[in-house]
Amino acid sequence: MVAHVDAAADARKGSKLRHYGLLPGLALTAGIAGAAFGLRQVPMLGVLSPMILSILIGISFHNLLGTPARAKEGVTFAMRRILRFAIILLGLQLTAAQVAEVGLSGLAVIALTLLATFLFTTWFGRLIGVERGLAELIAAGTSICGASAVIATNTVTRAHDEDVAYAVACVTVFGSVAMFLYPLLPDVLGLAPHAYGLWAGASIHEIAQVVAAAYQDGSAAGEFGTIAKLSRVMLLAPMVIALGFAASRRAARHGHGASTTRPPMPWFVLGFLAMVGLNSLVTMPAELKAAIVLATTFLLSMALAAMGLETDIAKLRAKGLKPFALGFAAFAFIAGFSLLLVKITT
Repeated sequence: MVAHVDAAADARKGSKLRHYGLLPGLALTAGIAGAAFGLRQVPMLGVLSPMILSILIGISFHNLLGTPARAKEGVTFAMRRILRFAIILLGLQLTAAQVAEVGLSGLAVIALTLLATFLFTTWFGRLIGVERGLAELIAAGTSICGASAVIATNTVTRAHDEDVAYAVACVTVFGSVAMFLYPLLPDVLGLAPHAYGLWAGASIHEIAQVVAAAYQDGSAAGEFGTIAKLSRVMLLAPMVIALGFAASRRAARHGHGASTTRPPMPWFVLGFLAMVGLNSLVTMPAELKAAIVLATTFLLSMALAAMGLETDIAKLRAKGLKPFALGFAAFAFIAGFSLLLVKITT
């Protein structure tokens, strides 16, 4: 009896120590995320999302100062658990009614663009010799929703942290190029506000970049571009599930047993879809929704800070320019292919 009580006390003590072990890493990633939010107040940095700034700060911290060993456990927790929770919360930014506003033709443009871009990017990656995992991350980030899609996709592809950082860098650079370039083109291309908003929403990488670019052509283009982009984000769920099944089948073909094969279902994606359903059925106060959006962005920024804290620049440099060339090719393809579909359907 005494031994049983002692064992229970030891278990409680061990649990407390494990939770304490998370604190240094969580404090570090939260501090970096907070710094990223603060840096957005600096002129010229406001165009970058806190997520992007977080991974840049994390990479700089790790490579200049080194990530403390005692922070490792909390950093890993942020990369995995906090990331999944944040992706679930992303579902609260989308409703079925918003998707309906895009219309069948708009949804067709978005879905076809996403699928064609993903397939083109992975094919071209194989052609030029980019590793499968990195090519899939760049494909997901370009075709769906930038850094959020990269880190969500990595939950099933499980590429190296350096691959995640490289993919985030690619989609950030080319998404930023699109953000500044697109507003110059509506008149040149003969795009009405509705068509321009659909083009921006279907092809620019990050949500913040879409908002910045689409509203340059007026509120009508901005609102429709934002809705189109959020509809595209919804496709993150089936894409991650499909990649999970593909990864599982590849593992089986290469002779891995069931015990070593990754489960094909990323369960947090079902949470994402449940939040979309909840947001469609329950009308939340504007203040609450704004707070949820802020919290989601902060948690994603913590996850990306953790990615940065695990990234070695020397390993990034060793990958060369091929992945960057792939990112450019993916950017050019999604811009051109989506524009063609928009022209055909509007």
